[in-house]
Amino acid sequence: MEKCKRNATQVAYLAVAEMNESIALNETRSPVPWIQASNQNYSLELSSKLPIFIINPWDIMLCISGTIIACENAIVVAIIFYTPNLRTPMFVLIGSLATADLLAGVGLILNFVFQYVIQSETISLITVGFLVASFTASVSSLLAITVDRYLSLYNALTYYSEKTALCIHMMLIITWGVSLCLGLLPVLGWNCLEDYSSCSIVRPLTKSNVTLLSASFFVIFILMLHLYIKICKIVCRHAHQIALQQHFLTASHYVATKKGVSTLAIILGTFGASWLPFAIYCVVGDSRYPAVYTYATLLPATYNSMINPIIYAYRNQEIQRSMWVLFCGCFQSKVSFRSRSPSDV
Repeated sequence: MEKCKRNATQVAYLAVAEMNESIALNETRSPVPWIQASNQNYSLELSSKLPIFIINPWDIMLCISGTIIACENAIVVAIIFYTPNLRTPMFVLIGSLATADLLAGVGLILNFVFQYVIQSETISLITVGFLVASFTASVSSLLAITVDRYLSLYNALTYYSEKTALCIHMMLIITWGVSLCLGLLPVLGWNCLEDYSSCSIVRPLTKSNVTLLSASFFVIFILMLHLYIKICKIVCRHAHQIALQQHFLTASHYVATKKGVSTLAIILGTFGASWLPFAIYCVVGDSRYPAVYTYATLLPATYNSMINPIIYAYRNQEIQRSMWVLFCGCFQSKVSFRSRSPSDV
């Protein structure tokens, strides 16, 4: 009898021990609804004290840069579009450059909005492709303008012929056709969304994609350098011949030559200083490197689109006259303007 009582006590003790362990385990897992609600409210309270998201200052600077770029180039596009006199090949190319830079500025703004408002891989691909196409068209338009300036000096007598107009239109078709194709590559599948190991410093572009873009830039830069060296030689030779026809070399000859060469140096130097760091980093950089390096080289590249309208448009006196008409509603005859040719640098 005592033995049965002892066994019953042991069984009851084990049952109580198992029950205590079960209660302790359940409290650890918090399966009870009110405990879960309490934990959730506590976590929500903590999260409400923290910011919903943090905006990268670099993205803000890129957005500001895009806004300035869009405003500057929108004015140039409007002036060329609404002025019938600005239909020469030179102004068509300037309009192409301004349009490309305008689209690039809009792309930077959209990239900021979609990055923090609408987060989608599809939209990210479209935005990146849009930026690639816009900046490619901008750089290619700069090359086309350089070719146009060279032709205006090398073939000065036949520059205003139909052959030149046909050449300019062909350059525009090639420029925008190639830019559109390069912009569509990420959208059509040349991206690293399925293989993150192949990503470049500019996600979602692959390493091979940015290498192709960088190689294209280096080719364009070398061609522009070669053409501007030839332009410098032609300008110096023409100035020297004009001075010899007057039987003496005046001080103005050296001043004009120096001014032309310095202007060309500023144009090419600005272009190289803006884009070369980013193009080089695209080749040597890796996706594992800190993102600050990408931002630090990309931001100066956007400045080139900010400077382009100042160099190629606002310095032109025909555009200055059109700006007087557009913003003042009248033309002030006291201000003297002289028609410029593409060779004026």
